[in-house]
Amino acid sequence: MSLIEFGIVGRGWRADFYLRIAKLLPHRFAVRAMLVRDEERGREIEKEWEVKTYRDIESFVSSGPLMFAVLSVSRDALPVCTLELAERNIPILTETPPANDIPGMIALYESLRKLKGRVQVAEQYLYQPMHAARIAFVRSGKLGDISQVQVSAAHGYHGISLIRKMLGISFENAIIRGQRFTSKIVKGPGRYGPPESEVIDDSVQDIATLQFGNQLALFDFTGDQYFSWIRQHRVLVRGSRGEVTDETFRYLKDYKTPVYGNFRRVDTGHNGNLEGYYHRGITANEDWVYENLFVPGRLSDDEIAIATSLTKMADYLLGGPSCYDLAEAMQDNYLSIMMQTAIESGEELTTTTQPWAL
Repeated sequence: MSLIEFGIVGRGWRADFYLRIAKLLPHRFAVRAMLVRDEERGREIEKEWEVKTYRDIESFVSSGPLMFAVLSVSRDALPVCTLELAERNIPILTETPPANDIPGMIALYESLRKLKGRVQVAEQYLYQPMHAARIAFVRSGKLGDISQVQVSAAHGYHGISLIRKMLGISFENAIIRGQRFTSKIVKGPGRYGPPESEVIDDSVQDIATLQFGNQLALFDFTGDQYFSWIRQHRVLVRGSRGEVTDETFRYLKDYKTPVYGNFRRVDTGHNGNLEGYYHRGITANEDWVYENLFVPGRLSDDEIAIATSLTKMADYLLGGPSCYDLAEAMQDNYLSIMMQTAIESGEELTTTTQPWAL
């Protein structure tokens, strides 16, 4: 595969992921330029990552050939930066969500349609190894017709994206009901490391059902689950011939022959293995249901997912299929906004078809 050369706009939390991936896989990825408006921070990045930084968009765009730009800026800045790059014919891989609210998404969609902007969205949860393995297993048909999905693995639009992919939903409308429950929990790690002392904190749990015709989704999540040592993720997918529960599966080979198994994670470097430490893939009994494209890179699951988004973006620009386009991202964010409204109001809501779904 050819080297994928891209730029980064902004210094959001995720920017370090792209820089680290390029450093760990220099034969696959290269960050050629960054747009960082703060001069002091720009100098720090140049010293730490050896990447040239620029202070304004014109200097960034004219810095040299870039296959695309990754947007890693604040939510409020995302729509503005997206349009600035699209106006200059720069393909964009943007972070989520593409806009904060429904009017903002409609306005952005209409503007990009006029500009014919090439935009994909870096929704990484679909590409995390275990989620990708579950999605592939569901799509294999072994579970039959999928009737129900329960996801307790990610907040808002991230959780919705997993629900839609596992149900096989595109832009169908939903009846949404929701509620919120608060309990106590010992505060755990955060983005920047473990706690320094014991603190009792509130754990806010959002629960919602989304009914798409004869298919049902249950969304259940607390923010603690991202990093907590004591709150795990849960996923259930039910079909007419079987089901997936977390890392196990059961289905009927025929009406009288049940098959049981586990999704088995295969990592090298354990015990006497000398191949190096990396994730190889995931098996379901004798079949590989997920294989890591970035062997032998020492990447975390989230980094593997982001590297997958980068690769799929490059494939798309070379004539391949859309990986996760703006319409999908907007639909997930729209459903998430409607779900949060239902949770906070206690009312039953029904979604309507939006411009990006027409």
